[in-house]
Amino acid sequence: MLPRSPLPRVCVALGFPTAGELLKHARKEIAERETFLEFRLDYLPNAVEGVECIKTLLRERRDLTILATCRRTANHGQFDGTVEEQLKILSDAIDAGATAVDVEIESAEVTLPAMAEFRQRTCLVVSYHNFETTPSMTAVMKRMTKVQADIWKVVATARKPTDIIRVLSCSKGLKTRTVLLSMGEAGVASRILAPAFGSTWTYGAPNGAPGTAPGQIQARQLRTLYRAHKLSRTARVYGVIADPVRHSMSPAIHNRALQSKRIDAVYLPFLVAPSQLRDFVDLAVKLPVSGFSVTIPHKQKIVRYLDHVEPLAKRIGAVNTVWRKAGRWRGTNTDVAGVIEPLSRRLKLGKSSVLVAGTGGAARGAAFALADAGAQLSITGRSPDKARALAKATGATPIPCDAITSHRFDALVHATPLGMYPECSGCFFEDEIPADVVFDMVYNPLETELLKRAKEQHLEVIPGIEMFVEQAAHQFELWTGESAPRALMQRTVTEALS
Repeated sequence: MLPRSPLPRVCVALGFPTAGELLKHARKEIAERETFLEFRLDYLPNAVEGVECIKTLLRERRDLTILATCRRTANHGQFDGTVEEQLKILSDAIDAGATAVDVEIESAEVTLPAMAEFRQRTCLVVSYHNFETTPSMTAVMKRMTKVQADIWKVVATARKPTDIIRVLSCSKGLKTRTVLLSMGEAGVASRILAPAFGSTWTYGAPNGAPGTAPGQIQARQLRTLYRAHKLSRTARVYGVIADPVRHSMSPAIHNRALQSKRIDAVYLPFLVAPSQLRDFVDLAVKLPVSGFSVTIPHKQKIVRYLDHVEPLAKRIGAVNTVWRKAGRWRGTNTDVAGVIEPLSRRLKLGKSSVLVAGTGGAARGAAFALADAGAQLSITGRSPDKARALAKATGATPIPCDAITSHRFDALVHATPLGMYPECSGCFFEDEIPADVVFDMVYNPLETELLKRAKEQHLEVIPGIEMFVEQAAHQFELWTGESAPRALMQRTVTEALS
């Protein structure tokens, strides 16, 4: 029996070991204006206490939507009673006022008469979970359709990017409502997109407490950062591909920018392992994705999957920005603007000597950009062979690490991971920094060890956040055709890192 009024599109999953904690966190979520709560009764040593919590909360707020779940240990829950005892708990939850109950398919398919009776009294959700992988969705849905329910919930574990779309699209042609999600970090995007793809709701974790399933993100983030409850099926999808991707600041900066311009779009984090680039491109076509950022470790390998790469990016051999035009994938490198524009505000690059420290992808992009700008360029790095190769490719002068202090430069561009979170104590230079302007491409933390030492030596510093914002602003403008809200973007990242 479905509720007469539409269900909220974000459900906060609450699983706590005591009734006191359950009520405390429920009230905190209500204070955050959440009205749809899942009570995981199986998390309590005595599930009956959870039924009493439902009664207590509904006496305080009758407008709440409460989903009661009591999953058995045999089905990855924490209730160790029999199926009959499980159904008794859920029946009591219905009597207490629960708007819906969730019964896992393993219990539901052996108690069909009880399921029919539940449907007369409340909204019945029959759920399937796979905590290992994403199996054949055809077989899963065939199994689900044998049990009548108001809502079928199907949750699988994403092992590769296309697992997301396999789950999100498996309800096509069904008349029964569904809740469709992928678990795990690789499935995070599905939790955000689920309502736009027709899922009755999606699940969020409570604020300041862990969720009840792998990959759950805070309900507050679902609403404010991603606007999951408001996304339309025609919303444009952007994102960042990386491994790891969890700590990327890109979703924060781009979603705030999109919201400020009132663009119907969302920017998502995609965990893509080095061996999964082709699979992600397949997902990008199917979702579809309009454009995406590329970072470690994919900037060079993504080139082989693109139809067109802009000349400078091709020379660099690395792409950080991809978009689709006329059905074809195009790539460029906005890191170039991220390096040139902050430096150009301090120096006349065509008349300046610049040292690039590093020989990886970031250093390569900086070196080609500076060479094109006419800077007198030098390269140093821990690998002399790589430094010489990059210097030869860009017309620069290679300088061994132990000879740096005998030179002086107008500017230093630090392009290695040294000093990056969480190993924040690292620094490429142990003593004197041989430059008047010090530009650190590392942006997390806001003030790196290198920048601290530069300030102590009374040198001018350029924090990595300037590069990060500039390259992101160029991405935003390329994708949307709108001017980027740079001040908002910088404030967003600064607040997030602070």
